[in-house]
Amino acid sequence: MNQNYKIILSGGGTGGHIYPAIAIANELKSRFPDAEFLFVGAKDRMEMEKVPQAGYDIKGLWISGIQRKLTLKNLSFPFKLLSSLWKARKIIKSFKPNVAVGTGGFASGPLLQMAVSNNIPTLIQEQNSYPGITNKLLSKKANKICVAYDGLERFFPEEKIVKTGNPLRQGLLDIESKTVEAKNFFDLKHGKYTLLVIGGSLGARRINELIEKELDFLDTQNIQIIWQCGKLYYKQYKIYGNTKHVQVHEFLNNMDLAYAAADIVISRAGAGSVSELCIVGKPVIFIPSPNVAEDHQTKNAMSIVNQDAAIIIKEEDLEADFESKFKQLVASPEKQKKLGDNIKKLALVNATKEIADEVEKLLKNNK
Repeated sequence: MNQNYKIILSGGGTGGHIYPAIAIANELKSRFPDAEFLFVGAKDRMEMEKVPQAGYDIKGLWISGIQRKLTLKNLSFPFKLLSSLWKARKIIKSFKPNVAVGTGGFASGPLLQMAVSNNIPTLIQEQNSYPGITNKLLSKKANKICVAYDGLERFFPEEKIVKTGNPLRQGLLDIESKTVEAKNFFDLKHGKYTLLVIGGSLGARRINELIEKELDFLDTQNIQIIWQCGKLYYKQYKIYGNTKHVQVHEFLNNMDLAYAAADIVISRAGAGSVSELCIVGKPVIFIPSPNVAEDHQTKNAMSIVNQDAAIIIKEEDLEADFESKFKQLVASPEKQKKLGDNIKKLALVNATKEIADEVEKLLKNNK
């Protein structure tokens, strides 16, 4: 069987789009060592750094999203879109892929549209409970749509949908054996409670404000903190990394070790984060972003909370509820164990393999 496949992938803007694409590529590479891979991302976005770090080539498109508010930036969008479609067409013609995979992000739309136009089999990996308009449009001509939530036949052709879950970094599957290594890696005290704070790959302003305000409270609870504040906020908050119980990071490249070191996690409720935290199996406090389409982060979080598998605190309730809920959780090892056990039951651990299975079917059907 010919295994000299050419596989093109696009996903970026945030880690929630980039790492699923890399996970899929890694799984396909293990199956087809002679295959050639090419990523397509948006210029000046984090995929242009993270994809090469993972060992893959990437080409950038001049593309960005439409601002929700009327701004001057929106005036350039039609020109960026035309430029990106033209360049994506050139990339497709030159690379001649056997299949195209999109995991979301600005560049994914033009790349998959040009793949479809050139009769390249395409697969969409939709991570969220509420898809964006680009994937809704692309789904009409895509061959397969891999999803992580039930009910997406409201948006996509039902016959194309496969529920797989979201692809995950393979290093997360065995974090229990890494606790000692992780504490040493982050220079943490063994036997002391560790709080991991993650606001997404770019950071979350409201979560950062909360942690800054609650540093003294957390110190009184004898908590040491790994605080991933995000690239946008690092200059503002890095000063707190000088205190003995706080580490401030712009970005965490070793998420497996960060999760392994943590006893409790505070997180946004993006689809990728929720999927990872189900695998990790640690007690979680979700603080969903209210600034997303259809409030889908709250829906993501509630799908876990309703299984008695996590705690949710909405942004408007942080002032009133954070200290009491956090103190109650720290004081109850039984509650921590229950949340950790229950969230782990919700994990879809074979997502990456099942998505790769669908890609492999498209490759074999297109020989």
